[in-house]
Amino acid sequence: MASTPSGPARSAADELREGAAEYAAAVAQLDNFERLQKSMEAGELTEEILEMCPEIAEKMAEIEKLKYRAGILNASIMRQTAANAKITKQKPAKSESSKKSGAPAEKKAKNENKPAKVKRNYVHVTDCGDSVFGSLKEVFAEAISKAAPGEKDLPVILAEATNPKFGNYQLNSAMAISKKIKAAPKAVAEKIVANLPAVDLIEKVEIAGPGFINIFTDNKFVCKRVASIHKEGVHIPKIQKKRVIVDFSSPNIAKQMHVGHLRTTIIGDVICRVLEFVGFDVLRLNHLGDWGTQFGMLIAHLQDEFPSFLIETPPIGDLQEFYKASKVRFDNDEAFKTRAYECVVKLQRRETDIVKAWQMICEVSRKDFQRIYDRLDISIIERGESFYQELMVSVVKELEEKGVLKVEDGRKVMFPTGCTVPLTVVKSDGGNTYDTSDLAALRQRIVNESADWVIYVVDAGQSLHLETVFQAGQDVGWYSADEKRVEHVQFGLVLGEDKKKFKTRSGETVKLTDLLDEGVRKASEKVAERENMSVEERAATSEAVAYNCIKYADLSHNRINDYIFSYDRMLDDKGNTAVYLMYAYARIKSIRRNLTVTSEDVSSYVAGLEEGTLPLTDEREIALAKHILKFSDCLLAVLDSLQPHQLCDYLYNLATSFHDFYTTCYVIHRDNDGNETINMHRVVLLDVTAKMMDTCFQLLGLRTIEKM
Repeated sequence: MASTPSGPARSAADELREGAAEYAAAVAQLDNFERLQKSMEAGELTEEILEMCPEIAEKMAEIEKLKYRAGILNASIMRQTAANAKITKQKPAKSESSKKSGAPAEKKAKNENKPAKVKRNYVHVTDCGDSVFGSLKEVFAEAISKAAPGEKDLPVILAEATNPKFGNYQLNSAMAISKKIKAAPKAVAEKIVANLPAVDLIEKVEIAGPGFINIFTDNKFVCKRVASIHKEGVHIPKIQKKRVIVDFSSPNIAKQMHVGHLRTTIIGDVICRVLEFVGFDVLRLNHLGDWGTQFGMLIAHLQDEFPSFLIETPPIGDLQEFYKASKVRFDNDEAFKTRAYECVVKLQRRETDIVKAWQMICEVSRKDFQRIYDRLDISIIERGESFYQELMVSVVKELEEKGVLKVEDGRKVMFPTGCTVPLTVVKSDGGNTYDTSDLAALRQRIVNESADWVIYVVDAGQSLHLETVFQAGQDVGWYSADEKRVEHVQFGLVLGEDKKKFKTRSGETVKLTDLLDEGVRKASEKVAERENMSVEERAATSEAVAYNCIKYADLSHNRINDYIFSYDRMLDDKGNTAVYLMYAYARIKSIRRNLTVTSEDVSSYVAGLEEGTLPLTDEREIALAKHILKFSDCLLAVLDSLQPHQLCDYLYNLATSFHDFYTTCYVIHRDNDGNETINMHRVVLLDVTAKMMDTCFQLLGLRTIEKM
């Protein structure tokens, strides 16, 4: 029996019409491709081509912005040239200083007004804790003060010794002080040594050469401190508490996070972790790109694709594809473009339905971003560009009242002191710009949030812009660089193994989620070689290895430099890699699991030590103990430079010191009769090393695994 069709039968005419329509669409598409090909061959950059090649569009936008700023600069140069011509005609008399330098007095005065970059000490340490370097600096500062009474600002130039035979540290202040007090460097060094107070930290000092002071730290002091860390934990430096705001990550709504967001996200996170660790009040901010004209076309497209969006949540799967579709319509449909602009105006008026559409679009992106933040263990608070829209009005009003805005080609611009490129505060059509938004954000963070320290973790390409914004903030009196620290933590590019900007084989920007997925896949292959793991352990270990390796490969480089991204290199278990560190940590945990002593046994041993001193005698034991005590020095260095690679260097050197210790210093001693003796002082070293490694892993946002 023949089946009955569920719907009305289609006639041959219907099928013919449908086929004709498909054919016409295919022909139109082919014509379009041929037209685009001819345009590209002719070197034309049409809207369609720019849409197909978003990176070209981005560069073109940058070029247009640079052209505009170049125009402003050119106008400024012409005005300055005219002003200089008038000055030359007047032939002003030269001052004595300008006669010597050959520079006009007017020009010299202008240069003197340009702010100079000054190195300021914003981190005020009230107690050095376990910092050997900090403690030595305090001791020698006192000795120098007594050696040259009445003199101010005498330098304490202290450094680690490069050769152990010259001690552990070296003071190089005598030469600099000798010039100031008109005395021989060696005589100055002798006075400094004569005024040294008696401290447990120093075993002896030696004067070498013209006035170098070689410092040998006391091993007994080191042994006491390590025992104290086991008993009480690390004594981190006590620092005057600050209110700090860290701006990092900052992806754009409707676009997926890509490899370019990797560095800002993990560098910013580590900086926050270090600041929080020493007790600062830290606000982690995600300056999302959640406002602008692009939302007009997204909302208009949403209204057409999902008319019932107000009562039923639209199933937008891939927001980036949704964005591309809306952009095609915006570029090719004038009626749609008009509606998109109308939606922008309605959004700015905060009309209820339009705001709801905007919130829906933002929420889709938020969920995508959060999935990545969860994978990377990133904690951050959203405060996008939309937050500052109303604040921009008051900022513009304030700048106008203070008379710092100038009109250039219908635009209102500001030239901060010493800056050659102005900030465009109000466009010729009356609208605001990213410059206005950044000024409003800076003011809100310093004035409203009362931040003592504001950190922008943004790529190096934004350095000129941020310098200009910071100087503008100082010019209008929002903050003084003597009192508040506002700085740009810049970083370089992620490169492929071809030493070019890291991209997919097809030339597209690498999506961050794809990069993480590939890392997990490659880590799984490596972990599969281990036979002593359950399925669950393999999965957890694969993720930990992948994310740790990706993070550490980035963080272990000086952030200012570009670095080459290589899965093979980062998954290597030799050298300065996360895998090497994870193996070192897992080895310590494995040794401890195989020992018959408990944590309580070790604590009882430490409590009973004579004078609280761990009996370390082997040079490798001492070397490991001394490196453990450099942790607080490392913390202070990172706080000063905001360079996470310094913490990576400390961790890697700690792991290598442990390996040197482990290969020659046996924790369990077996005599000729097979009797075993557990060297408890070495168990203490194991525990403290593991504790310090665990702390570093946490500060770097890395996961610890006790079994590899």
